[in-house]
Amino acid sequence: MVEPKVNRSPTLRYALLAVGWLSVALGVIGIFLPVLPTTPFLLLAAACFARSSPRFYQWLVQHPRLGPWIRDYLEGNGIPLKGKVYAIGLMWASILFSCYLVPMPWARAFMLTSAVLVTVYILRQKTLRKP
Repeated sequence: MVEPKVNRSPTLRYALLAVGWLSVALGVIGIFLPVLPTTPFLLLAAACFARSSPRFYQWLVQHPRLGPWIRDYLEGNGIPLKGKVYAIGLMWASILFSCYLVPMPWARAFMLTSAVLVTVYILRQKTLRKP
């Protein structure tokens, strides 16, 4: 698992804590709403907490309901297929919508390149098979 490395800047720590808790909230909502992915939000929360609060990081990773999603990824067991599908689908929907709204070609190219790279990364991760 990841060893938490706390950032020294108080401003950055508070920002990471805020993003972490927002991600936890969205991840929990995603358990109940099929259009909101759980795994990516919980992974983001774990990354934020690892750099801002070892206590919250341990709480999240050891949580009986939320922890398994994070531990499976950190231990190299993979990402659930549902998490992959939601993450890629919502990412592409938001990127394409953003490309529609943003008229600058260089910004569109950057967004599309980022989406392709993230998609490749997610697809290359192991798919967690449920027993």
